[in-house]
Amino acid sequence: FQWGQRVKALIDLHNDGSFPDAPEKALLVNIGDTGEIVQVGTYTEANIPVYLVEFGESLVVGCLEEEITPL
Repeated sequence: FQWGQRVKALIDLHNDGSFPDAPEKALLVNIGDTGEIVQVGTYTEANIPVYLVEFGESLVVGCLEEEITPL
């Protein structure tokens, strides 16, 4: 995946604790919701890519490759 690419969620995405304003395990993104990759990084401990996807206007969620698919 690349920066600027449009994607959709393959699974429901829940708060893993990284969103302090939402309860842990709260639903953030529904299956099929669409967004745009705004940054690409790497989870260094496991050497896997992490994609920051903007869903809507103010919700940016870190996603793994198996959680999103290109539009």
